[in-house]
Amino acid sequence: MAIRSNMLAEGVEEILRSALSAGGEEVLVVDPTADVVETLVNVASELGGDTPTVRMVADESLLKDVMDDFIVASNAADLVESETLSMRTTTEGAENALLVTGDSVVALVTAGDRVAGLVTEDEEFVSQARETYRTQWEESPTFKLRTPPISKVRSTLEADIGPEARDDFDAVLSSLRTARGDGDGLDEVTISLLVAARNDVLLYDISKWGEDVGIASKATFSRTKTKLEDTGLIDTEKVPIDVGRPRLRLKLGDDRLVDADSTQLAGVAQDLLS
Repeated sequence: MAIRSNMLAEGVEEILRSALSAGGEEVLVVDPTADVVETLVNVASELGGDTPTVRMVADESLLKDVMDDFIVASNAADLVESETLSMRTTTEGAENALLVTGDSVVALVTAGDRVAGLVTEDEEFVSQARETYRTQWEESPTFKLRTPPISKVRSTLEADIGPEARDDFDAVLSSLRTARGDGDGLDEVTISLLVAARNDVLLYDISKWGEDVGIASKATFSRTKTKLEDTGLIDTEKVPIDVGRPRLRLKLGDDRLVDADSTQLAGVAQDLLS
């Protein structure tokens, strides 16, 4: 089934949802904006197995910036692992972001807060566009996504640290619009450490888990721990072991964090860091 008519929407989500739900085995996404990439990942993640294969070719610097958000990147990694999504990079931009399905070509045009999806079903044009952009995708280098899939993060966190930590991690992520760590949301290492402190987890255990799953190195966890300790968000207490130096147990360091539930943890932490 093709997308049969032009669409006008308040945002790009409605248009992308229509394109991904219209049937067919493949959708080519050409030169998307950051908003298109982020929204496409969200919509494809929600649709799950009902999503056609999405082949995206985009500007490399744009993809790097969008994938700096752990929430988007970890969900994209799930889609890549399931072979629902593949991302490649190009320097050859189109005049507008395009969605190419088996039966139609949709040009996304933004004007202010509104987005139009301008559709053509001309068979010859659609066939030529699909061939052109499929070739461009095939000849473009693969974008290397270094963030682990969110499903792997969740399952290993539950197995290695505990179900309560996983529940808290999910609650914190769900309370955030973005997870970049640049003042607009906490980064994934800070989130992990706060969740660990909420659950009295050893620094060694959470940093080993984080390194093993691919979130960050143990050194990054240690540096971030020091920063959070210096700002009073977390405390540590020494735990003796049979051989070697004592290990550090993480604790929440501010009563406002202690009193917050898991959905409030990120907001309180951001307020304390600002």
